[in-house]
Amino acid sequence: MRTVYDDHAGTLWSFCLHLTRGDRLRAEDVAQETLLRAWRHPDVLDRSSDAVRAWLFTVARNIVIDGWRSSSSRPEVLVEPGTVEQSTTDGTDELFQSWLVADALRSLSHDHRAAIVECYYGGRTVVEAADRLGVPAGTVKSRLHYGMRALRLALEERGVTR
Repeated sequence: MRTVYDDHAGTLWSFCLHLTRGDRLRAEDVAQETLLRAWRHPDVLDRSSDAVRAWLFTVARNIVIDGWRSSSSRPEVLVEPGTVEQSTTDGTDELFQSWLVADALRSLSHDHRAAIVECYYGGRTVVEAADRLGVPAGTVKSRLHYGMRALRLALEERGVTR
């Protein structure tokens, strides 16, 4: 085994570094696994130097490909201890919820929907919404109250619970 290491270690290391796109830790793992497999197959070492090198390169390449295949089906997540945060979402839940709310809003009367959109989505005060809608502020308050009750019921009909 010593001759394999002496004859091929430098080129094997360079090849592994190339295969792992410069990831030194991964290259070390690949080179170590390749040499371990060579040690487990001593018959390979009886071949010519070029054949041994070709076998080592093929094994290293296969190790990298196997690692890539397994990581693409099961991505490796590296997390430093103590840095675990709340899981990040892809926004699917928020998108689905916005569709539900939009659908529920469409089921409301025009007046109730307009009051809710002006105050909750537009960020306007009751007085500002009243000016935009051309109705008294008390009417906007009433429409907000009854509109929110109707919206809550519409969402419950769609399976949304608190």
